[in-house]
Amino acid sequence: MPHVIVDYSANVEDWVDMPAFCNALRLAAIETGALPMAGVRVRAVRATHVSIADGDPQHGYIDISLRLRGGRDFDTRRAATTHIFEAARSFLQPVLATRSLALSFEMRNIDPELSPKTGTIRDHLKKADQS
Repeated sequence: MPHVIVDYSANVEDWVDMPAFCNALRLAAIETGALPMAGVRVRAVRATHVSIADGDPQHGYIDISLRLRGGRDFDTRRAATTHIFEAARSFLQPVLATRSLALSFEMRNIDPELSPKTGTIRDHLKKADQS
């Protein structure tokens, strides 16, 4: 597990290559060294109906949530948050320079006792990629 969920206003699709953005977040999550590659999942959910700030439909937002199984210390989580947020900000810099866009990120710890998991993805990874 970590699950990265990108919630965004529909108008952002006109400004951002969302599949490429998701991939950039996936790579950034793996680069932290704190999040196991086999567990990383990134998904984007388009919000069709939004009302932002003064109601101007030209405003947009991207809100990134990272749900993380508990067990990592605060400094590790803070470093991962900083790295992933900077990757998002860097990817979106051309849009941030020309559009009204709010970008936010939140990492949440999930209690492992209350979050059972099972899966076979690791069984299907190439042996060299199982870190």
